[in-house]
Amino acid sequence: MTSAALAARLTVPSGPLFFPVTAYGPDGSLDLDVYRAHVRRGVEAGAAAVFACCGTGEFHALTPEEFQDCVRAAVAETAGRVPVVAGAGYGTALAVRYARLAEEAGADGLLAMPPYLVVAGQQGLLRHYRELAASTALPVIVYQRDNAVFTPETVVGLARTEGIIGLKDGVGDLDLMQRIVSAVRAEVPGDFLYFNGLPTAELTGLAYKGIGVTLYSSAVFCFAPEIALAFHKALNTGDDATANRLVDGFYRPFVELRAQGRGYAVSLVKAGVRQTGLDVGEVRPPLHEPSEEHVKQLAQLVERGYALLDEGTGTGAASGAAVDSEFEESV
Repeated sequence: MTSAALAARLTVPSGPLFFPVTAYGPDGSLDLDVYRAHVRRGVEAGAAAVFACCGTGEFHALTPEEFQDCVRAAVAETAGRVPVVAGAGYGTALAVRYARLAEEAGADGLLAMPPYLVVAGQQGLLRHYRELAASTALPVIVYQRDNAVFTPETVVGLARTEGIIGLKDGVGDLDLMQRIVSAVRAEVPGDFLYFNGLPTAELTGLAYKGIGVTLYSSAVFCFAPEIALAFHKALNTGDDATANRLVDGFYRPFVELRAQGRGYAVSLVKAGVRQTGLDVGEVRPPLHEPSEEHVKQLAQLVERGYALLDEGTGTGAASGAAVDSEFEESV
């Protein structure tokens, strides 16, 4: 898929962008059958794209061989219905290797993770991503977070680089993002994509929309697709009442629960997927499983979220209030 083709498919998505978890069996090894089932469920539920082996998919914990197997499985399962974007990261040489493995597996694009550990200057970061983009025919989306935070001038340089089509923001600095969007708009002709990449992006969806960023990754879609779809529709149709009801009643409490443990942005999501009846296994070290009490609270919160959907249709206000009360008492 060309850069223009992938950008066009992502510009106005029909549903949330799906970041599947990676499934492991009881012995901790990769379980591709369950992984394919997870991807299939997401596509059938209405995902607009599959971002395989990224942060939620424990990119850091996969061997290169496992990474390629997962990407290949996602490509086979989607069968061209939606694009597949694969993670790539670490230092430049390894990022290039992962890019080539993803290309061989049939991916449509790359999400370029921050380089491993080092805190580099803007010149070095720009060189890193330019070398990655030059090494592959796959379009590249650059992920801004942690040790890879860019000035507006650097993002202008990224946007001018052939093969780089967008920036995913995991920092949450709206002042910086406004300056980035403004600088690129003023200096680089054509469209450059922006993604809200915070761990639960829906919480800040309305704020990001205010500066023109409407694309976002949805971890909630992994385990509560109807809730994620309802929010996506509300955000994209200007139904702020529904969006705010879901933020107040589901997404804000979910973020507060997620904040109870390190690594919960992945392990709590994986627990949520298991609660749907699909055994995707536990997270790999150094991440750890959420506590039993937090998993119980997650189940109650998901029930509450579905009750909020009923409230929107006028059929479930009483049950929603009951679930709300039960959840508040548990936390």
